[in-house]
Amino acid sequence: MTKISKTLTTLAAATTLAIAAVAAPQQAEARGRGGAVAAGIIGGLAAGAIIGGIASQNRGYYGPGPGYYYGPGPVYYAPRCYWTRERYWDGWGWRSHRVRVCS
Repeated sequence: MTKISKTLTTLAAATTLAIAAVAAPQQAEARGRGGAVAAGIIGGLAAGAIIGGIASQNRGYYGPGPGYYYGPGPVYYAPRCYWTRERYWDGWGWRSHRVRVCS
């Protein structure tokens, strides 16, 4: 039995005992029990977070094993660009316009 399954079994047993203790029949009272309900909800959320955290550590079948190595991804280098003026002949005379030059 692995460490995670032992932990989950222990946690499940503790949760079952806690639920059984809260759900035990008690004397009827006329006062409100809002605090007990809130405590039960908060306890349930905490138990769910703990169980979910433990379960997420198990990578299962689809997780990468220890033998796999994923190297760094491709690196994209932005070309060095600058603006300059360029002269050209349009058939009637010399003109100039701005062009972007990338190396």
